[in-house]
Amino acid sequence: MKIVILGAGVVGTAAAYYLGRDGHEVVVVDRQKDVAVETSWGNAGLVSPGDSTSWASPAALRTFVKALFRKDLGIKVRPTLDPHFFTWSLRFLMQCSRKRADANSALKLRLALHSRECINALQQHTGIRYADLRKGILYFFRTPESLEAGIKHMRFISEHGIAFEVVDPNRVVELDPGLAAAKDQIAGALYSPMDQTGDSNLFSRNLAQWCREHLNVTFQLDTLIEGLDIEANRVRAIKTSRGLIPCDAAVLSMGAEGALLSRKIGVHLPIYPVKGYSATIPIDDDKGPTLGGADEDRLVAYSRLGNRLRVASTAEFAGYDRSWTRENFNSIFKTAHDLFPGVIDESKAQLWAGLRPMMPASVPVHGKAKYDNLYLDTGHGHVGWTMACGSGQFLSDLIAGRKTEIDPTGLLYA
Repeated sequence: MKIVILGAGVVGTAAAYYLGRDGHEVVVVDRQKDVAVETSWGNAGLVSPGDSTSWASPAALRTFVKALFRKDLGIKVRPTLDPHFFTWSLRFLMQCSRKRADANSALKLRLALHSRECINALQQHTGIRYADLRKGILYFFRTPESLEAGIKHMRFISEHGIAFEVVDPNRVVELDPGLAAAKDQIAGALYSPMDQTGDSNLFSRNLAQWCREHLNVTFQLDTLIEGLDIEANRVRAIKTSRGLIPCDAAVLSMGAEGALLSRKIGVHLPIYPVKGYSATIPIDDDKGPTLGGADEDRLVAYSRLGNRLRVASTAEFAGYDRSWTRENFNSIFKTAHDLFPGVIDESKAQLWAGLRPMMPASVPVHGKAKYDNLYLDTGHGHVGWTMACGSGQFLSDLIAGRKTEIDPTGLLYA
């Protein structure tokens, strides 16, 4: 079967691998000149089942409301008259009860744990490298009060398959000597040994090349997706700036842009773009962190990517605006200097802003959507890197009509 995947981010590229491995002819289409250069380029680098708690929760509700009036929070809301933002916000608020937060976290965790197995199996099968480290992630807190709140917040996840170690500052430095200078700033941490890190852009580029060489997968890049040619409840072809691409099935994996395309064809995806920022800074081999981490009080995450440090932060509701100024990175640089003094040179940083495709429940969506041969693999929000491989494998099961390796309940388009 000829399958066209719309979007060459980490999610679309991972899906191409699994579908190509099933023997399909796969074409991946993207407007950019290379794979994974939009949202998948500058994420924090964390492959983190330990971060599977739903954004929508009672605590998030309070923070979301505060963000309407304060500019110093990691969550920022820019006032807008966009009706899609109001609709999304209402749906988000409906997911903020404790009952819904726990249910959504369980769904995320199911897919995230499966995805961790998938990415490690994929790496073993293909041999690709992507500055990956499998040493765990530290989620640390600056006050005893926030540490206690963090332990309570993570309790649900720990009861459903993620082993956390509660560690004091001495143990933090033992796990990551790169944090020695910041020891007095840390009240304690949660250490998730099963979490890992890696560069999703490098992963996507290397996987795309492997697919070109070993599978019947091609990438048609620098090609604008304009719409779908639909007849008799089937997608016949993809309309692009380079002409029609006929297909037997199509997969929508366009991130936040997928919401815009889907509206044209009557598929209603409650996806809204949430902008994040990151800085990627060259560092000396013997300096900086030795594993990934997250400063939970400042909402800043980081990872060690070879001889680079990736530091990311902020969830900004600003529509499809991708613009940025250097001021947007002030909190990122301040935290990096505080945690790793003398390690970074701001003038050498690569700065990035990208749009996360957020669903109100923080749970991605898969499966058939309205048409007989249109499939979804989208809406992964801030954990697209974590869930990409599990989603691709899950999608391949659905398209093949196989029994899925994980329970599909709650993960399918409805």
